[in-house]
Amino acid sequence: MLTQQTEQDDARAERRRANLLITGGTVHTPNGEERLDIACAGGRIVALGDLGGWHADTRLEATGLQVLPGVMDTQVHFREPGLTHKETLEAGTRGAVLGGVTAVFEMPNTNPLTLWRDDLEAKLDRAEGRAWCDYAFYLGGAAVNADELARLERLPGCAGVKVFMGSSFGDLLVDDDTALRRILAGGHRRMAVHAEDEARLRARRPLVEQGADVTRHPHWRDVDSALIATRRIVTMAEGSRRRLHILHVSTAEEMSWLARHKERVTVEVTPHHLTLSAPDCYQRLGSLAQMNPPVRESRHRDALWRAVRDGVVDVIGSDHAPHTLEEKARPYPDSPSGMTGVQTLLPIMLDHVHQGRLSLRRLVDLTSAGPARVFGIQGKGRIAVGYDADFSIVDTAARRILDNAWIASVAGWTPYHGETVTGWPIHTVVRGRIVVRDEVLAPASPSGQPVAFLETP
Repeated sequence: MLTQQTEQDDARAERRRANLLITGGTVHTPNGEERLDIACAGGRIVALGDLGGWHADTRLEATGLQVLPGVMDTQVHFREPGLTHKETLEAGTRGAVLGGVTAVFEMPNTNPLTLWRDDLEAKLDRAEGRAWCDYAFYLGGAAVNADELARLERLPGCAGVKVFMGSSFGDLLVDDDTALRRILAGGHRRMAVHAEDEARLRARRPLVEQGADVTRHPHWRDVDSALIATRRIVTMAEGSRRRLHILHVSTAEEMSWLARHKERVTVEVTPHHLTLSAPDCYQRLGSLAQMNPPVRESRHRDALWRAVRDGVVDVIGSDHAPHTLEEKARPYPDSPSGMTGVQTLLPIMLDHVHQGRLSLRRLVDLTSAGPARVFGIQGKGRIAVGYDADFSIVDTAARRILDNAWIASVAGWTPYHGETVTGWPIHTVVRGRIVVRDEVLAPASPSGQPVAFLETP
């Protein structure tokens, strides 16, 4: 009898043992903000509540901190392979976790382009053992692979199909209706789109060829270049009943139109378009503020914030797209478009929370629950039993100065250098492993894994 009781006690103790126990924090669950403990085992959340009787291999004290579901950045360009002088998977994901990001979706405009199964698998191989956070990779939608996309989009580790209607090169640029219709018909997963009208961009390029400076960037790539492309692809997708995700929406006119066409369309905005405005950003930062589509005048920024508040916006993505300072120093318009962003996404948005522009609950929806809902991500996006143990643990009162020296990117700079923010990531947990503790990268090796999706085997 004593032996049986001992075995029962041992079994109960085993059920109350965790790999990681997070205690004392304010936890953002589907019920709202709760003061409770989190037990994690096998990379997942196994218990929530008052877990004073639990034992754990590792304890993480979160008193005074906000425990958020892991932040996901669903638009990054980590430049590997082929452009590793700008960024790498290791450095990009290291920056991600230092900034509180636990998963990323990486874009296909690398060298070679990510168009085929071999290209995707090569990226997955490169990420294994080098990525600090979880990851998935987009396949580029192109005329050359349109007939294969229905099969390719279902490959493990694939975030879906990304189409560039403008601002790209080679096979990735898709600017004719025939190819777009083939791509739209070639699959069923939500398709991400960079919507700028290539014909209009080419026609307007002479406006910035003769001694123009970077303040002319939003004039060249004007409102109509974005609006024409957005209307065109959404209208075409309605005919094929294909779900779309419009990336980095930058204009008031697009937001007004998209608000009336949300049936199968989701919307992303970037921290840069919510934070910077023309002409000030170009006067202060020069080409460091240059991105596609451009940062525009304050009326557009105000409209983006209204769309956030009205629920038109579904996701915040950084569009992390680094270039070296030497490349950025080329005379405009030969200076490349793009800036770092994955590491500053959460600090910048937490500062907007501090300034009262959105609630912490809405930020969780835009960076965790929203991505999971939009892309059908398996096991992520909320703090709930059975879900992946991904956490972005932040101090909403912490004040920090953003500095180039903090940026992990190979490019080594941020457009927010010298800016003071309130709200900061303190600990980052990926699948129950502490990868950043007290703002410092953990000594453990990178162990990110491919993101799983409900629509792939």
